[in-house]
Amino acid sequence: MGQSALLNDQLPSEGGTYAELVKLVSELAHEIRNPLSSIRLNMELLGEDVGSLGDDSAANQTARRAKAKIDLVRQECDRLQKLLDDFLDFSRQEGIDPEPGNLNVELEQLLDFFQPRTDDAGVELVRYLDPELPAVRIDRETFRSAILNLLINATQAMQEGGQLMVRTRAAGLGVLIELIDTGPGMSSETLARVFEAFYSTKQGGSGLGLPTARKIIEAHGGSIDIESAPGRGTKLAIWLPAPPRLPTESTEKKS
Repeated sequence: MGQSALLNDQLPSEGGTYAELVKLVSELAHEIRNPLSSIRLNMELLGEDVGSLGDDSAANQTARRAKAKIDLVRQECDRLQKLLDDFLDFSRQEGIDPEPGNLNVELEQLLDFFQPRTDDAGVELVRYLDPELPAVRIDRETFRSAILNLLINATQAMQEGGQLMVRTRAAGLGVLIELIDTGPGMSSETLARVFEAFYSTKQGGSGLGLPTARKIIEAHGGSIDIESAPGRGTKLAIWLPAPPRLPTESTEKKS
């Protein structure tokens, strides 16, 4: 029996759930990671062997050609490894464990960590964090990974430098985080597809960064919206609910 037949036997029936399918594909991705890591390791070892060939010109020429092919295979292994990692991140964002947290503190720490990257890219990082921001409930690890992904996307979009503004403010019964960049912006066609899994305009991109970020934000009971136009940059607006029972920072100081 071939692999495709085995896979068909394990696929959930029409009465099966989407969660079962995601679980199956996630297990398949895990199975792929192991031989992929082995391939990459052996390509590294092979590259070292090729690099130790003799000094005669014919051997060097052959070694250079072989090394170029080895490097290409290693690059493809790296690309597939990133794709698998991104997919596994995407597939497992089902449940979170939110706790009361200070959103501004979390963002300050993340932005301090990210600042060297924006400096290297010639991007000015501007912060406007509302000191009266209501407290929210967040899962620290997943939330930080979502925001970090969005910061990376915004910085990469400004290849010639620019400005990235991060702003927080109260909004209705929650809080709003706005990420505004001065990049090239997106066409209406791209904007309509940015949350599609595996859709990417970046060379080598997995197309799972934004879908994963949206899953994380929605798991927090929030939402994410994007406004963009060619030549006008991009604005990301993330809304998170602020439970009424959680006090604001100013209320805590008064009590």
